[in-house]
Amino acid sequence: MHRNIRVAFDNCCADQHGGAADFGLSLHLRSNRRICYARGRELATVSTVNVPGDLLYSSDHEWIQRVGGGVRIGITDYAQDALGDVVFVQIPSVGTVVGAGDSFSEVESTKSVSDVYAPVSGTVTAVNEALNSDPSVLNSDPYGDGWLCEIAPSVADELDQLLDAAGYRTLTEG
Repeated sequence: MHRNIRVAFDNCCADQHGGAADFGLSLHLRSNRRICYARGRELATVSTVNVPGDLLYSSDHEWIQRVGGGVRIGITDYAQDALGDVVFVQIPSVGTVVGAGDSFSEVESTKSVSDVYAPVSGTVTAVNEALNSDPSVLNSDPYGDGWLCEIAPSVADELDQLLDAAGYRTLTEG
């Protein structure tokens, strides 16, 4: 197993530590954590999980984007990072009726197989067929080309039960 590690000398964490102008060592780990060092001691571990502010989130680590009269669904950056390298995605079929909280997809990685849960009830109206030939897009672009499916919601107020970006950050950082 290999991990991508980027080492950089920069003015890391100066803004988080009283504006200290000391140059330090900053390690950027694939686990969405940035560890900053200065003068041989760790100053901070900073989360770098990408949580776009224009999306909704489930506590099961799915993101939801309103598109037309429906919603587009995918797994979050936090989820793809926890899974590791994705090697297979089972996407639902168009026309599948799902209930909120039901497992409707599976993502297989080099570490495990994980269920994906429907954040809302409704009918699957579109699926991302490109994931069949390149499931790694879930890792490289979870909020863009890595979407799983679109659902026409059947219970409108279920969207009100989802987390906003601030709520999801609290969930993942807590």
